Amino acid sequence: MSQILVDDPAEAALGLARPVETEEGPEPGHRVDVRRLLRFVVRRPGLLLSVAVLVLVVMASFRPDLFTSQDPLKGVPSQNFRGPSGSHWFGTDELGRDVFSRVVHGAQLSLKATLIAVLVAFVVGGLLGVVAGFVGRWVDDVLMRFVDVLLSIPALFMSLALVTALGYGTVKVAVAVGIASVAAFARVARAEVLRVRQAVFVEASRASGARWYSVLGRHVLPNAAGPVIVLATLDFGSSILAVSALSFLGYGAPPPAPEWGTLISDGRNYLANAWWLTALPGLAIAATVLATNRIARALDGEWSRQR
Repeated sequence: MSQILVDDPAEAALGLARPVETEEGPEPGHRVDVRRLLRFVVRRPGLLLSVAVLVLVVMASFRPDLFTSQDPLKGVPSQNFRGPSGSHWFGTDELGRDVFSRVVHGAQLSLKATLIAVLVAFVVGGLLGVVAGFVGRWVDDVLMRFVDVLLSIPALFMSLALVTALGYGTVKVAVAVGIASVAAFARVARAEVLRVRQAVFVEASRASGARWYSVLGRHVLPNAAGPVIVLATLDFGSSILAVSALSFLGYGAPPPAPEWGTLISDGRNYLANAWWLTALPGLAIAATVLATNRIARALDGEWSRQR
């Protein structure tokens, strides 16, 4: 804020007082206080554990050699169906392959597919929502009717139909899952753009003669992005489940690729004598999904209430 410095009463009476700008602190919401963020995380053990789990999964997807040195594709038939132990943390499968190394290396394939799916949904759905909310009129009607059609189809059914048309493979599964999530992103993005477009500062920017692209880039998009990013965090967990479900059905990478869904599918035939083949990869999926949902809940409600 600026204050008025009055040197002479006569100048003040004539309205000639000189404004002197004082040093302004950063506006709240434009810079993240690192100490405050750390306190926020440390005071919530569940959130701290969720962040740790997600960091470990990301590290495993980029540097699996940090967690295991065993080859996920090499088996030792004499050591098949060994239970969890110090030498094999998650046991071994029917071919004597180390299940822990397969889960660690499978994180790379599953996370890659999940990131592609979320990116497709975020970009395509966000673009549809921004165009519909900002342009309005008949464009909004046409795009939203298209989104209503997508919402009327169950996401898993749409993913199955798309992956059948596109073909098998990790990337094609990811694209199918991403397209199935486009409608939710479009709805949220449109609602936020409509809310921000009616704000006073946006109307003032338009009244001052600012171009539409300037209003969109400087005011509308930055203020409407928050809920869409939170939705992307939530969709990360649901996309892991969707990608794993399609891999479980055999639409993912072909064997012997150690995708998480494929590991569960391969182990279901041995539940009676080797429960770890299904339970431990499933536990990895559940822990990752719960961690992302906990982080999204913290971003959506707890952190915004404290700001």
